[in-house]
Amino acid sequence: MEPKVLNRVVVAGGTGLVGRPLVRDLLDLGTQVHVLTRRAAAGLPAGAHAHGWEDLPALLDGADAVINLAGEGIADQRWTVARKAAIRQSRTQTTRRLVEAMRDCQKPPRVLVNASAIGYYGARDRTPVDEGAAPGTGFLAETCRDWEAEAMAASAIGVRVVRIRTGVVLAREGGALPKMALPVRYYLGCALGSGKQGLSWIHRDDLVAMFLEAARNDAWEGPFNGTAPGFLDNEAFTDLLARQLHRPLLPVPGRLTAAAMKVVLGDMADALLLQGAFVVPARARALGFEFLFTEAADALADLL
Repeated sequence: MEPKVLNRVVVAGGTGLVGRPLVRDLLDLGTQVHVLTRRAAAGLPAGAHAHGWEDLPALLDGADAVINLAGEGIADQRWTVARKAAIRQSRTQTTRRLVEAMRDCQKPPRVLVNASAIGYYGARDRTPVDEGAAPGTGFLAETCRDWEAEAMAASAIGVRVVRIRTGVVLAREGGALPKMALPVRYYLGCALGSGKQGLSWIHRDDLVAMFLEAARNDAWEGPFNGTAPGFLDNEAFTDLLARQLHRPLLPVPGRLTAAAMKVVLGDMADALLLQGAFVVPARARALGFEFLFTEAADALADLL
């Protein structure tokens, strides 16, 4: 299917780790890009237009696509009751606000590409998980389920809705990778917990390309796993990281690392570090999406 031309796109959350390069790539395509942000416009690429959320719905009317990346950082702070509420509300309420504005448009956007996360699946065993799997349980799974439900409401007004469930995004200047590499660089690296929990990752360049493809290609609709094909477990990933940085790993018993993570991070440790899933991008591959980085070793070599 021939990709649609994106003349005008609205990006919510366009100043973050994924949003910044996505905005740059849209501009390179000749797209007029409008970024919804509560932050100052500083840091946006030249040519992008910053807007406050009070500009809805006029900004959305007639847009070719809305790409929603907005939400508080999952791992930025320890999870308190208030922090969990902020994480959840920043996703569900923002998405609801976008969809409500679309209902007031004379010409609603053609497509809403909404971020989600593989936390949707919860903790799983080593059996690969594709987009047909049921949601898991726990805070992240429930948050992702409700987040996606808010996005899917746009389909009732004729908007094509794509939900991209992202894995661990690997990038050089932010996100999880610098934090994961830091202890390894200082000869303190080790597998976490059992080390057998799934670590489903994606190189940022591939994730940005996936959002662009979802916006341009009408065949993309429904849930898509934003993960690389070469999933692996925590122990294998940590070993690759150590090899790339030419550092040894410490033989620390899993029960000690698990206990330490729980003391430092509380219940966030289980949800983000000590549990996981082996998530496969089945639908993207079925539609012919080509990954630049299918194996973690290649991604790490590119970024470190």
